[in-house]
Amino acid sequence: MNSPRERILEVTSELFHQQGYNSTGINQIIKEAKVAKASFYQHFESKENLCVEYLNNRHTYWLSEFSKFISTEKEPKSKTLRAFDFIIFMNENEHFRGCAFLNILSEISKEQHNILSIIQSHKSALRNSFMELIDNELIALNVYLLFESAIIESQLFQANEIVHKTKIIVNHII
Repeated sequence: MNSPRERILEVTSELFHQQGYNSTGINQIIKEAKVAKASFYQHFESKENLCVEYLNNRHTYWLSEFSKFISTEKEPKSKTLRAFDFIIFMNENEHFRGCAFLNILSEISKEQHNILSIIQSHKSALRNSFMELIDNELIALNVYLLFESAIIESQLFQANEIVHKTKIIVNHII
């Protein structure tokens, strides 16, 4: 059995991704992780601190999986196009829940700077990934924006059709 901290993080990851940040309460996390309230607070000072840890873990996981996924291609253009296949892969594996970072962004207040900072850092890292693949800064930015839009649209309509069409557009752009 995993440690209480690991169980809390596993349950949090599932609940935040499926229910959202605001719809998930600490008491639900404690119950589903099968930990005592004191144990929860021993590891996490607040729900916001838990969210920070969740997003940091998600950031590491997501970028690692993204890098592995596109590394099957050798050329920058092929890697860029493969990035859109990664959206499809994630949509199918995570049931079109979209971007965990943008989902939480839509739920936090402007005072939650720690959470916002991690979301900004994640998006900057992703944008930089496209900047590394594409020599032209404006084209790289355009591809990044199309990537983000494809994630949102596919979540909204619970379908990968827009991702496939966006990949065709990107192929023409680069």
